[in-house]
Amino acid sequence: MLARGIVKGNPALRRYFSCARVSRADFTHAVIGAGVVGLAVARQLAAREGTSTILFERHDAPGTETSSRNSEVIHAGLYYPADSLKTQLCIRGRNMLYDLCAKHDIPHRNTKKWIVAQTPEQWEACLKVHKHAQGLGDAPTRLVGHDEAARREPDVKADAGIVESETTGIVDSHSLMTYLLGDFENLGGDTVFKTRVTNVEAANGEFRITAVSDEDGSETTITTETLINSAGHGACAINNLILPPERHRVPYYAKGTYFSYGASRPRTSVLVYPATLPGHGGLGTHLTLDMGGRIRFGPDVEWVNDPTDLKPSPARLEQAIPEILAYMPGVDPAAISLDYCGIRPKLGRGAGVNVGKTFQDFVIQEEEGFPGFVNLLGIESPGLTSSLAIGEMVDGILYQ
Repeated sequence: MLARGIVKGNPALRRYFSCARVSRADFTHAVIGAGVVGLAVARQLAAREGTSTILFERHDAPGTETSSRNSEVIHAGLYYPADSLKTQLCIRGRNMLYDLCAKHDIPHRNTKKWIVAQTPEQWEACLKVHKHAQGLGDAPTRLVGHDEAARREPDVKADAGIVESETTGIVDSHSLMTYLLGDFENLGGDTVFKTRVTNVEAANGEFRITAVSDEDGSETTITTETLINSAGHGACAINNLILPPERHRVPYYAKGTYFSYGASRPRTSVLVYPATLPGHGGLGTHLTLDMGGRIRFGPDVEWVNDPTDLKPSPARLEQAIPEILAYMPGVDPAAISLDYCGIRPKLGRGAGVNVGKTFQDFVIQEEEGFPGFVNLLGIESPGLTSSLAIGEMVDGILYQ
């Protein structure tokens, strides 16, 4: 029997259950997690005529974890194996994202990105990225000569050379998520905030989801024909509720600290990334811009055990300053301040961005033995860029 307590506490469910039901299950699709990827997936599925989609979010607003604590970069897709999901979905998603933002006036800008090298070893790494990009089909890069660099960005130091990514940009992630949520609901989707999924049972070709409202502690159970796990930091826990013990996953958390810059000079109009050497867990402490043109630096990489460990540490700032001064020597260290932290959801400790043994791809798959259950695990960068393409892929897994 369907418990109705959570319906009383959540307008979306109350509205939904006031309608006549025509399907055996309560919903066609249930999506867990309203980060930017969950929003994109739910919106994609809600567009299917004759279906119903519900989106569960444990917080009181969309995208309060990884989706709002990142660099807001539209990535080109340069750093991963050509046949990986990260590359394919990043390139596809980047094009979709630029198109969506232009069509719906979502703040964004193609800033381009410079990957800068100070040593012969770093330049060799840059040239490997450049060569790799040439084989990807739609991730154009070019070499920037000394005269051009001095003319365009005189405050940027690159003793050994520069590779420019021509399709890298920035986006206002909050405006993007506001649009995706609004469009999802316009398509008839229902969003339930402040609600935690506490149990999932797979039986008789459907999924029985038990959820608890954080507002009043009420509990209900709904059924759905398909289930998409896009729970971010909670994705491994959802995975472990459904799959047998031998298929359980352990989450890992890579904390990144960001730093703001309060001085008016030096300036740059492009994003600046140091060359990434093999074995590095991220893309280095790089320079990004917000939509107002303000500079911020980060993130670095710090392994932590708690995804809520979001307090910036002064020690991280001390470590970052030499990295920043290597490519922006005119920066005033006294004007760099601790800003905010984000957590990357990882599937292994030490997994980096470089092609090789440490590379960890996205996991996006319908789980064997559980038809209709699509797992999204390890959705870190370039997840924001890839979000629309991930939604498209999930739709394809379920319907094509």
